[in-house]
Amino acid sequence: MSTEWEGVEAKKPLMAARNNRASSIWVVVASTAVAVAGSFVFGISVGYSSPSQEGIMQDLHLSLAEYSVFGSILTIGAMLGAIVSGTIADRVGRRCAMAISDVFCILGYLLIVFSKNSVWLDLGRLSIGCGIGLLSYVVPVYISEITPKNLRGRFAAVNQLMICCGASLAYALGTCITWRTLAIVGVTPCLLQLVGLLVIPESPRWLAKIGHSGALEEALQKLRGKETDISEEAADIKDFTEKLQHLPQSKMLDLFQKDYIHAVTVSILVMHLWLQRRCLCIIF
Repeated sequence: MSTEWEGVEAKKPLMAARNNRASSIWVVVASTAVAVAGSFVFGISVGYSSPSQEGIMQDLHLSLAEYSVFGSILTIGAMLGAIVSGTIADRVGRRCAMAISDVFCILGYLLIVFSKNSVWLDLGRLSIGCGIGLLSYVVPVYISEITPKNLRGRFAAVNQLMICCGASLAYALGTCITWRTLAIVGVTPCLLQLVGLLVIPESPRWLAKIGHSGALEEALQKLRGKETDISEEAADIKDFTEKLQHLPQSKMLDLFQKDYIHAVTVSILVMHLWLQRRCLCIIF
């Protein structure tokens, strides 16, 4: 009898550890779900102009050239948003950066919903582009910074999946609802993300970067579970962040050094082909 009791007692710590790991994974899953709502907005925004073309051109009496500007100006906004995305995310944090991008997207979609002419349409589309340009950087960075090493690749892949899902939904809904209603649909994930950002933890690595050790440990504990020993991971994050801060500051001209020019050239060509394909999808 005593042997059986000892066996039960021995299993309790193991069961508690499993429950703790399960609860912590759900925090990471929920945080990732909130973040990839931005990826969903990205997909809807990319896919919006294709099914809306006929309705917008008829209702606002746009020429093909005017509508082409509306469709393609998204990429200009995305470029502007991407240029400042790193600076914004580092200065105000990952959560606040996602909130800023949501504001840009909401403003853009509302301009489209209430648009009376091509100027409102273009300003709205440009605003959405700025928002998704910021999201394209901050969402995968946030996911990679909150997930454990053994799950990082799988969770990061959800970002691209949700972009495809958003674009597919825009194509499907655009065939059965008006373009103004479809714009309202684009606002919905932005609002959901704004609410979710109030409860998910900030990136521990960003907190370490700005020197908030207490907040770093609190966020990491929330992500890994209350009973998990986070001291080693927290120390690794602090050590890595400190080493990064002591590295010499890189300049734009450093990209054109002999050691990097080949990789930079290949990267630019790949991105050019990707953007060219996106532009063709948006316009046609």
